[in-house]
Amino acid sequence: MQFNSAQREIALKLVYYGPPLSGKTSNLQAIHRLTAPEVRGRLMELDTADDRTLFFDLLPLTTRLRSGYAIKLKLFTVPGQVVHAATRRLVLAGADGVVFVADSQLSMKKVNNEYWRGMRQYLTDNNLDPETLPIVIQFNKRDLPDIRSDAELEQLRERGAEPIYAAVAIRGEGVVETLLGLLDRVLQDLDRRGDFFRRYQCTRAEILTALFGDLQQAGTAPDGLGGSR
Repeated sequence: MQFNSAQREIALKLVYYGPPLSGKTSNLQAIHRLTAPEVRGRLMELDTADDRTLFFDLLPLTTRLRSGYAIKLKLFTVPGQVVHAATRRLVLAGADGVVFVADSQLSMKKVNNEYWRGMRQYLTDNNLDPETLPIVIQFNKRDLPDIRSDAELEQLRERGAEPIYAAVAIRGEGVVETLLGLLDRVLQDLDRRGDFFRRYQCTRAEILTALFGDLQQAGTAPDGLGGSR
């Protein structure tokens, strides 16, 4: 978390991490599409010729609370290609929370696991503890054939510590649910470590409603299932 006392702004860095073409950029594109114009900033996309992320994507979401403090979410993606490992490590620096975007296709199991292990190592390299940092997992591309079954995802939920969301990012399904789930965990973590809500005169509900009020009223919930591809 970064605090700008002059502007009374609280900035949270949330990173979307995962294998190449798993749907990280599609998540940010869907969030940009679904959030209110007064909340969302400009989506910065830096692509290569084959439409893969070269460096990172950035989408800021900002709202001002009743207390006068502003909350800004800085949503980053990392490049998935193997040659950009150093960039992935750099983008993870200072992260307040991570969405791991896994590809649901059976053929991607090994790659998902390799990138999961790599992410945890890079977090450690950045002096971030992967055991305590807020992390959620999104299984994207749920609309494709030959994917891991819903029953298998449920088994993973029962075994693992991280919440798991299902998604079809290109259709905007499950994208906001995933982000809400991560933000909820980040806010609770900040409050446990530094009495965040009392210190900045706000509540969890106020922040979530200010950023995603219309979407929540439409039925989106932090623990919902959805999609991102």
